[in-house]
Amino acid sequence: MRTLVILLCLLLASHIQARPAANVKMSVDREENRRSQGDTLVLPYAFSTEGMGTVIGLGGMARGFYQDQMTVGGTFFGGKESHGIALGAWDYRFPWTKRVYISALGMIGYYPRQRAYASGNLFVPPTIAPPGSNDSSENAFVEARGASNWLDIKLEYSLPIGAASNKGLIDYRLRNGLLISEPSGGQHWNPLTSGATVLTLQQTNRYQSFENDQQKADFTVHALQLGVLYDNTDFPTNPGRGSSQYLAVTHDAAWYDSEDKWTVVELEASKYFSLGPSDHALQRIVAINGWTAYSPSWDLETNADGGTRPVNDPPYTEGATLGGFYRMRGYDMNRFHDKAAIYATAEYRYTLRYNPVRNVEWLRFLNLDWFQLVGFVEGGRVGSSYTTGDLLNDWKSDIGFSLRALTAGVVVRFDLAHSPEGTNAWVMVGHPF
Repeated sequence: MRTLVILLCLLLASHIQARPAANVKMSVDREENRRSQGDTLVLPYAFSTEGMGTVIGLGGMARGFYQDQMTVGGTFFGGKESHGIALGAWDYRFPWTKRVYISALGMIGYYPRQRAYASGNLFVPPTIAPPGSNDSSENAFVEARGASNWLDIKLEYSLPIGAASNKGLIDYRLRNGLLISEPSGGQHWNPLTSGATVLTLQQTNRYQSFENDQQKADFTVHALQLGVLYDNTDFPTNPGRGSSQYLAVTHDAAWYDSEDKWTVVELEASKYFSLGPSDHALQRIVAINGWTAYSPSWDLETNADGGTRPVNDPPYTEGATLGGFYRMRGYDMNRFHDKAAIYATAEYRYTLRYNPVRNVEWLRFLNLDWFQLVGFVEGGRVGSSYTTGDLLNDWKSDIGFSLRALTAGVVVRFDLAHSPEGTNAWVMVGHPF
């Protein structure tokens, strides 16, 4: 995970729960870099974004810290108006069990330009599409300085079935970034004999504020998510064949200073098809993904003028939300939000045989095994009800291109996506699905 720390600040600063909260517990052994001890790295960095301005910082990460599969990391950064600090620990296995893992990731930050496509507690006139709805204007947002703080604590249990029947941790061996050990799944669909099944219980805490010289608005989340993941792919980090499914329920009971009670149910499914190698490609993979979410607690309150506002609804950052670096990448973060959502995407992943940095001595520390060219298309919609009339008409869409690399067993990606509302570039760790 050497180069993961280079992007750690971006992953932490723009954290959002879009991918499944659960993941297969694994260790990755590169034949080119076998070691008995974990990797550590500390690096300075600098970058500039619209929401944060120009910042400089320092990040660090250690893999194999205390336990072989465990990773710890942290970063702090500052600029003219932005500042933040983040710490995380992933996949600590409780010593009295072989299958129970805990992860914790948190951040405290302050930013000069935070954007929300939401109306808050204001009634929206009946002649105007509510901010964040499918027909809303791309200019219907609130932008202000403020804090964005969060803490996620996650427990996971790797079930003793399938590829994890003997132990909770699955070992993968790679050569040139390709799997050479026994695949964990993908040949047939049967959780009892193939793939890995993981149960997760995640507690999410989030506080966000929007401030100007006249007023301040904020919201708080204290939610619990219970989910189950069945990953029946050959290699979850970079699947070449197989499928995965994730089902989860998230609920906020208005604990502590959280003001609203809300519930969200979501289902995600992915499928991968291998077209085999070619003269110029190590792999050619077609990957498809679908996701849907519904908030049964979401309701509308109407005033005497016919204006409406949602009640018992998740905040715009949670629930049936589209837009950002995982879903609908051609749109702003959390651009669309409503009672229900549906989403579909397809990617063509072309892993190059040619690796221009393979023999560059001063870049060997990257442990970069391959580059991947990806073309993708996405479509989705949010709606006020879970009906075909609401969700299967007037879809939003985008198209894009991605350059990805496998470095020390970790996928990093640069996505460029275009939609009718503009073009966005995203840098992130891991495939979007």
